[in-house]
Amino acid sequence: MTDIDWAQLRAAATEAMRHAYAPYSTFPVGAAALVDDGRVVVGCNVENAAYGVTLCAECGVVSSLHATGGGRLVALSCVDATGEPLMPCGRCRQLLWEHGGPECLIESKTRPLRMAELLPHAFGVEDLEAVTGETPVPVVPERLAAWRGRGTVFVHPDMSAGQQVWTAYWERSAGDDAGAETGVLEEAPSWDQPAEAITWGLARTPRVVVVDETGTIFWAGEGEPPLEIPVRWS
Repeated sequence: MTDIDWAQLRAAATEAMRHAYAPYSTFPVGAAALVDDGRVVVGCNVENAAYGVTLCAECGVVSSLHATGGGRLVALSCVDATGEPLMPCGRCRQLLWEHGGPECLIESKTRPLRMAELLPHAFGVEDLEAVTGETPVPVVPERLAAWRGRGTVFVHPDMSAGQQVWTAYWERSAGDDAGAETGVLEEAPSWDQPAEAITWGLARTPRVVVVDETGTIFWAGEGEPPLEIPVRWS
């Protein structure tokens, strides 16, 4: 914290604020951040007649960070029209967490604050990895993306090397308009458990049907079972 020249950062943020485009709120904002390689990147707010697409000054900082070589944000000063420290909004705190992490320092009127203090219990990449690292989210091939949400996936048992496995296929016609062209859109790989095949199916369509070893049909799709398949798979 003692190695950061906050006065210099604030001066850079104030200069950036003077270039803000804020005709609607008349509330110009500037921000300047120190990068881990020593350079300083700046940004200012840029408003829009469609208020929801207004860009905060911190958005400009993050864009400048990557446009000039990337790296990690170490410290940031954000100022208002008077040059006084200003707290980032909630969306920008998430941006700063992504590109600076919990130890990135933000200037306040009392003392520099760690991002971990400004955004406790933050959502980050580790939350994604906790799910996708162990259970990859099924991906629909790009060539079939236009069919997502349509048709029906049928999950059924099969045999592989003398062992029972579970597989599926994505039927193009079922569940679509009457008279729609028939055909299998995609065949699934095989899994040891039916739950994995059902997950594959639900990534493609809300209509998933399981046929067990006896030929009994179960509903494993979203919502209430249809009249023709009244029993839910469990």
